[in-house]
Amino acid sequence: MITPGADLQVYIATRPVDFRKGHDGLAALVQPMFGLDPFSGAAFVFRAKRADRVKILVWDRTGLVLVHKRLEGCKFVWPQVRDGVMRISPAMFAALFEGLDWRLVRPEGSRRPQLAG
Repeated sequence: MITPGADLQVYIATRPVDFRKGHDGLAALVQPMFGLDPFSGAAFVFRAKRADRVKILVWDRTGLVLVHKRLEGCKFVWPQVRDGVMRISPAMFAALFEGLDWRLVRPEGSRRPQLAG
């Protein structure tokens, strides 16, 4: 199970990938595409040409987890297609996974307390 806690690192491939790829095929893409280790515990988000599908690959310390979601009747909001990857916050990832516009999620500003108590 992927739980988007505050320490989860989420990376999105901005270019669509071949959605016939499974666990091993997507893990093999992580190193050249993201420049990262597929077994780092980060979530790697891949999109299909059709914007209604997403695959997420995560190493959970016991194995590779692959989540495939297809939205019915709508499409995911994706960043512009260009070379490279982008990192998003766990809150943005949760919005993306729900089919919401993740670009509208903004971290709430907080100030450091001056005194304890």
